[in-house]
Amino acid sequence: MNDVRHVLVLPDRDAAEEAAEAVGDRFGLLEEPQLVRDALAGEDDAEDAQWLVVLTDPEARLDPKELDEFAAEWDGWHEEP
Repeated sequence: MNDVRHVLVLPDRDAAEEAAEAVGDRFGLLEEPQLVRDALAGEDDAEDAQWLVVLTDPEARLDPKELDEFAAEWDGWHEEP
């Protein structure tokens, strides 16, 4: 069994928190998503940070296209590994 991870990139913390709450219900995840602040290279300003929602998908059952559409609801996207 592979430990597949998916990363959703969101524009701000509020969007990431909302998406993290909704993703479990939408896709029936067993594990809580992990939120990670990703400062853009060379930027110190917190306003210039993206937020990542990291999903663990041990059964590789999540569809990247569906995740991309889901993230787009918050002006984000699914990051291809």
